[in-house]
Amino acid sequence: MSESSLMELWIEKYRPRRLEDMVDQREIVARLKEFVRDRNVPHLLFVGPPGTGKTTAALCLAYELYGDLWRDNTLELNASDERGIDVIRTRIKDYARTVPLGKVPFKIIILDEADNMTGDAQQALRRTMELFSRNTRFILIANYASKIIEPIQSRCAIFRFQPIPKEDFIGRIAYIAKNEGVNVTHDGLEAIWEESMGDLRKAINTLQAAAALEKLVNADVVYKAVGKVTPTEIREMIKLAFAGDFINAREKLRSLLYFYGLSGVDVVKLVYREIASARGGLEIDDKGRLELIEQLGEINYRLVEGADDEIQLNAFLARLALLGKGLAHGGTH
Repeated sequence: MSESSLMELWIEKYRPRRLEDMVDQREIVARLKEFVRDRNVPHLLFVGPPGTGKTTAALCLAYELYGDLWRDNTLELNASDERGIDVIRTRIKDYARTVPLGKVPFKIIILDEADNMTGDAQQALRRTMELFSRNTRFILIANYASKIIEPIQSRCAIFRFQPIPKEDFIGRIAYIAKNEGVNVTHDGLEAIWEESMGDLRKAINTLQAAAALEKLVNADVVYKAVGKVTPTEIREMIKLAFAGDFINAREKLRSLLYFYGLSGVDVVKLVYREIASARGGLEIDDKGRLELIEQLGEINYRLVEGADDEIQLNAFLARLALLGKGLAHGGTH
């Protein structure tokens, strides 16, 4: 079995089946539970970043409404694959015409990644939602509400999903690791959080990939699994430059660019994360930190516009070195 298949199995295995089993999203769960209790669901639009539980919430809602008959009363489509007007005119309309099974007087159509639907398909869907509203409810799932046309948004109750809080996020990953017999350290969990930033699906994939590399999953293994440089190496480069050791800082930069294959923009983002979070070990006041962040923004713009990665990043290291020497000699920053 391929590694990607194993990852999908992990995700499916630990996908909650009931609303109360979902990780965080407590306000959304409470509102959906009211719909289940009343057996009266409007058209819904779930919006939010990837991996925050939108699809899971839709499937849990279907399960709680229909019980064992949920598959017979639910049509799940991925709109990024089936996003044209023909799907609206044929498959969705044909399904919407059928009679629901059980005591709930309507069926559910889940359109995942609905923000990838074409404009014509969304216009056709808008009319379909009106025609079959008596026996069909639509749940649209999107990352960006702005890509859903206003007439559809006005027909839906909108639920905005937030990134999963760190405490709940790490608790869920630790639970999965324990059940799978994976030994993961605290810094390993922190590294998974840093790389995933609230995307639980990405976190599960990262944990599975790291567990395939080593029996003990620590921060270094996590960064190796995702093919990224460790924050320690970024901090080392920053400290070398700030101490005035420009030559060795430059060699560290060249290692990041050519050995790890990072782009200049990748390095800028990693450096920004360290400086903005005050973890880079720089003894610098707020004014100096803000100046560095301002310069990082300027360098990022130049790189996006096509400037040379190494020259621009060396200029930043030079600025750090000058700033460090200024501090060492009683500078004002």
